[in-house]
Formats: sequence, structure tokens, C-alpha cells
Amino acid sequence: MIKTIDGAAYRRMLLSAAASIERNKESINELNVFPVPDGDTGTNMSMTLNTAAQDLRRADNPTLTKAADIAASAMLRGARGNSGVILSLLFRGFSKALKGLEETDGLGLASAINAGVEAAYKAVMKPAEGTILTVSRLSGAAAAEFAAEDNTLEATLVRAIEASKEALAETVNQNPVLKKAGVVDAGGMGFVIILEGMLLSLRGQDVEPPAEGETKAGADFAALTDEDITFTFDTVFIVRKTTDKSIEPFRAYLSSIGDSLVIGEDDDAFKVHVHTDIPGAALTEAQKYGTLELAKIENMRTQYEDMAAGRKPQSTDDLEEPEDAPAVAAPEKKYGVVSVCAGAGLASVFKDLGVDNIIQGGQTMNPSTDDILKAINRTPAEVVYVLPNNKNIILAAEQTVPLTDKQVIVIPSKTVPQGITAMLNFDPDLDAEANTAAMTEALAGVTTMQITYAARDSDFDGREIHQGDYLGLYNGGLLDTTPDLGQLLADMAQKTADAGCEFINIFYGADIVEDQAQEALRLFTEHCPGAEINLLCGGQPVYYYLISAE
Repeated sequence: MIKTIDGAAYRRMLLSAAASIERNKESINELNVFPVPDGDTGTNMSMTLNTAAQDLRRADNPTLTKAADIAASAMLRGARGNSGVILSLLFRGFSKALKGLEETDGLGLASAINAGVEAAYKAVMKPAEGTILTVSRLSGAAAAEFAAEDNTLEATLVRAIEASKEALAETVNQNPVLKKAGVVDAGGMGFVIILEGMLLSLRGQDVEPPAEGETKAGADFAALTDEDITFTFDTVFIVRKTTDKSIEPFRAYLSSIGDSLVIGEDDDAFKVHVHTDIPGAALTEAQKYGTLELAKIENMRTQYEDMAAGRKPQSTDDLEEPEDAPAVAAPEKKYGVVSVCAGAGLASVFKDLGVDNIIQGGQTMNPSTDDILKAINRTPAEVVYVLPNNKNIILAAEQTVPLTDKQVIVIPSKTVPQGITAMLNFDPDLDAEANTAAMTEALAGVTTMQITYAARDSDFDGREIHQGDYLGLYNGGLLDTTPDLGQLLADMAQKTADAGCEFINIFYGADIVEDQAQEALRLFTEHCPGAEINLLCGGQPVYYYLISAE
């Protein structure tokens, strides 16, 4: 049994944990009971932990304190979604407990887990049982009790894993939604997988990332020589699917114009990494299969030349913040607002209402704490309001508060319509406290309806849901699921009429054509003849319609 670990061992353990959760993220995602396409738990936990892995790979023989600090700092800024934020808080506790230590034993490990649990519970306003919080808490308690008798680190970690598995199995009985579905908590499962990945590394069986996990956002120039560069441009891009046709012909095309090809695909999108001399042709061909969302193109030859000459290679990362741009904008006014949304139409609405900076994100694209922090710092105001517009982004937004000198106020908007209503109630002549109260109180006054699709087969609340069917959500709850979009819109229109709503905004998404949008307007006009109804192109992905009613 291994009694203690140092910084090198802890570094390897976290790299192994990151690879382990990357390999298992889809199985974790499948545990999400409600089949709405989202930035799922496994994906968010994997992306959060891999921000730490990236920084740790660059660390040269870190001490235990340094390795823990690197991981905690990276995860704090890279946290995505509620599960990612809670994970970052757990490892922030590790950093606190391991500070000043060259090595640690079983008692130190137990102390680290429990310090993380304490930090996570403090951050979550209404902790619920049957979640990752429960699993980590019981794991830490069992580890502390065991280490008091046997201070061996490996044995303590084994006991922590045993307790976490016992707690995970019980989550199905602690959460009514999980009980109905007969599954355990996704975040709790992720925590177990992380601990198991750490144990495997401790025993010399380090988990290696899958091929897709090894794809880099940019080239690894230090590993190249000029002879290695067959094609010039390292090209990475993401395409949101708009067609059901197979991408195999596209794969064959890319193979004919480049090498080092890796394609990661799921039901909604695919990510491509390829080295080619004609990146523009690759991007043009990609648009036959969907909407291009993100792209990075870097010239590996000039970057290698920079490296060989001892210069810092240019990267697309340099485009994010110009060298002469201040990291934090000086205040030019009292108030500023940052809003999260996806779609050019929605962004324009928020801009017209006075929002300073838009963060592209939402469902399937939960921005990180660092993404939100950068937008806050770019806002030239003393007080910056943040509108997350998604319940899975609120916690990540709240983590920015201590990270900037600006006063940050997070308005807990769970939907885009709530965010719009909050902006309509913002008054620059009021003080911050009065504005916060007005904007927050306004959230309850808007009814939000959403139409998306079922990402997977599911049995939710006694309803059988089939992958690909339309899902209608009414204030976050399931209204209906059907293959008939017109019927779903009619049902929503009738429910809106029954509620006596007078003002209705219909935002149609990127996958809806004008004729379909006009039909939605006709249905709502027919059912709500006395209401003021506006039809706008939101351009949002994933959601065919976002509808607000007051």
C-alpha cells in the first residue's frame, strides 16, 4: 500500500482522472433524466477537469502545493455548468488543505475531500440530497473515519471510493425524479469515476485519453520539426448538424486533402481536426452538413519557424485580446450589463435593450467562468449585471464575483425571455440595490415556453419520450412531446390564451424557415386574438422556438 503522495504523483493522478472522465462522459450524460439537449453533466465535468489537465501537463515537477494550486485555479476559471462549478469547488478545497505540504497521507487526503465538500456546500444556495454533494460528503466522512485508524493514503482512497459508490447507489432513492427513472445521479457518478481514475494512477495504471480527447485546439509546435509538417494549416472547427445525412463522404474528402484527421461526432454536432493546405475548402465543404459554429486555423510552418528562432509562435489565441487592449476596461459609467445567449437575433435584442457584451452560449454551449469573467472585465462600468439566461450557467456566473475588482451582480435568469424581461425593468437612474430587486422580481412575471427536440429516448414523469420528437416546455416543465410541431404550437397558444396573457414574443430559431415562423404567428394570433404578438428571428440553435408571455 502506498502511504503518501507528492506533487508529481498528484499531477499524474489528476491527468488520469481527466482522461477517465473524458472516456466516460457519454455514459454520464446518458444518466441525465430529462432528454433536453444541453451542456450535459459528463461533458461539463470533463471540460472543467481537462482545463486543469492542460495546465498540469505544462508544469515541470510541481510540488504538491503547486500542483493543487494549478489544478484549482484552472478549474475555477474553466468551470462549465453547475456540475463543473461544484467540481471546481471540490478541488479548490484540495488546494486549501494541501497548501504548504510537500507530501500528504490518508488523513491529508480525507481533509482535502472534506475541505472541498465544505466549499461546495457554501456555494450552493439550496443543496439537494441525492447529488454529487451528497456523494462527496459521505465519501469524505468515510475517508476521515478510516484514516484515523489507518493513515495509508492508498487505503484511504479505496475507502473513499467504496463510500462514494454506496452513496451513489442510494441517490436513486433520495431524488424523486431519479427514482422514477431508475437511475443514479450523473454528477455523483462523475465524482466516483474521478476518484477511480486517481486510484488507477496511484497503482501505476494511468488512464490515457481517447483519440478525440487528444485533439488539440491548436498545434503542438514543440513536438514538430519542419520535416514533420506535410500540410501547412492546423485546422479545427465545429459544425452544428442541420441534416441527417452521413458525414462519411466528408470524412473521405478531408482525408483526400490532408492528414492527422480526427472527427468526433454526436447526434447534434461534429468536431473536426485536420492538417491541410486548403482550410477554406474544408470549411466550405463542411457547410453542406450543417452550420459552422467555431473555427481555428493556424499556420504550423510559420509557427515552427518562430519556435526555432526562439520567438513566441503566433496563435489564434492572440486574437482574443489585442496586446494593447486593457485586461480590465476602465469605468466610463455606473452600470453595465453582460448577457448570455445564442443566436444573432437574440443578441441584437439584448444589444437594443442596452446590454454591453454578449457571451455566445446557452444549451449545449455552457460558457466557462473565465468566459463570463472576460466579458465582465471588458465592460466599462463600475457595476456589472450578469444575465446567465440558463439555470446551468448561474453558478458559473456567481464564481466571477471575487475574481474582479468590478462589482458584479448576477441576476438569476433561467431563460432568455426572463433575461429580456429583466432588462426591460432595468433603470440606470436607480441605485444598484433597487435595480437588483426590480430585475429579480420581474423574472417571476414572465412565462417561458420552449420547443426543442428529445436528445435521447426517455421515460419522464410517466411519459414515453422518443429521440427526435419535439419537446414542449412550459416554465421549465414538460408540456408535451410529439412528432407534430404544429400541434405542439397550438397547445402552447391555447395554454397562453387560458392564462390571459396580453404580450407575447415569439423568437424562432436557426432551423425554422420564414413560412414555418409565420404559421406559428398565425396559431398564436388565432388563439390569443386580444394579445399583442411579436414575431422575431432569434437565430438560436437547439431551440426551434423561444416564446415569452406576460
